[in-house]
Amino acid sequence: MLALLLAGCGTLGAPRHAPYPSTHLTHSPRHVFVIVLENQSYRVTFGPKSPAPYLAYQLPKEGAMLGRYFAIGHRSLDNYLAIISGQAPNKATQNDCPVFTEFKRSAPGLDGNGQVLGEGCVYPADVKTLANQLQVAGYSWKGYMEDMGADPSREAAACAHPAIGAKDPSRIATATDQYATRHNPFVYFHSIIDDAASCATHVVNLDQLPQDLASIATTPNFSFITPNLCHDAHNTHCKTGEPGGLVSADKFLRHWVPLITASPAFKQDGVLIITFDESEFKEGNRPDVAACCGETHPAGSPLPGLKGPGGGLIGAIVLSPFVKPGTVSNVPYNHYSLLRSIEDWFGLPYLGYAGQVGQRSFGNDIFNNEPAKDQKP
Repeated sequence: MLALLLAGCGTLGAPRHAPYPSTHLTHSPRHVFVIVLENQSYRVTFGPKSPAPYLAYQLPKEGAMLGRYFAIGHRSLDNYLAIISGQAPNKATQNDCPVFTEFKRSAPGLDGNGQVLGEGCVYPADVKTLANQLQVAGYSWKGYMEDMGADPSREAAACAHPAIGAKDPSRIATATDQYATRHNPFVYFHSIIDDAASCATHVVNLDQLPQDLASIATTPNFSFITPNLCHDAHNTHCKTGEPGGLVSADKFLRHWVPLITASPAFKQDGVLIITFDESEFKEGNRPDVAACCGETHPAGSPLPGLKGPGGGLIGAIVLSPFVKPGTVSNVPYNHYSLLRSIEDWFGLPYLGYAGQVGQRSFGNDIFNNEPAKDQKP
């Protein structure tokens, strides 16, 4: 494994230093699931009158509530990209890339923080992602996208994205298709989409998840799950007649979370993180641009929160055999922390701002439980 990692470092454009563990676990998660919902603030999602009681009240009893988990920017796409690459927002990604443009560099290579400088949507092939890292290191991964390919006239059934330079037809939901390219971060990297066959086997419709969960052997080491525009809390009054918002997101979680937590891979050594891309931009009369963890951005690039340093307070839930039910953490984390944590668990170098000085991985404030003696992670 070490040989694979060393061999891959040059290919992956690895960042400044080797990783070091910060969780001090006897065992590390080996099957990681991430579900990203949309555009809700911590105050609304987890407040006393939450429209999502399963997420807000039941799931924290089963795992850990991260009460100081922050988005890194506004609007959607930049947050998704940060989770898998550690790249900061640029003007195009902040605008959710209505046109699928090539990224235009303003300087060669990567800067000292692993950032590619410039602007655009589809990152050059030397800008790598967590998916690339995992694949080189011999681990498996998949992105599961609800509704992808539901309308073949709009997008393909796998690895769906517009042609380079074309407008994105998935920006508006329809009654038959609520897939959104901007919520599928994998297709914004040439390091993934240039191998079309590989991308098609890794970025698939959510319908494939149940069969993959059937055994440990078929469950990816990393699963990134994106609900459609109705079930992710993004839209209200959905085209299908569903209520949308947190009501529909809660219903989605009630279906999918038990399927994941009952799977053999999760029971053995799994972790499920549920969070949001960003807070609502306006909290009352003020923009919610709160940030944590020393978040910064490259010189000359826009403020990540459009009018402030970050994407606001969103919160997160962590479920795992390694987490005691009812755990509450008030340690500050953000999307870069999530990427850093996953890289730690798999022994990978840090990408982009996951390796920022002062950034931290999920620690013993969350992972406070050793698995039962009869388990074999």
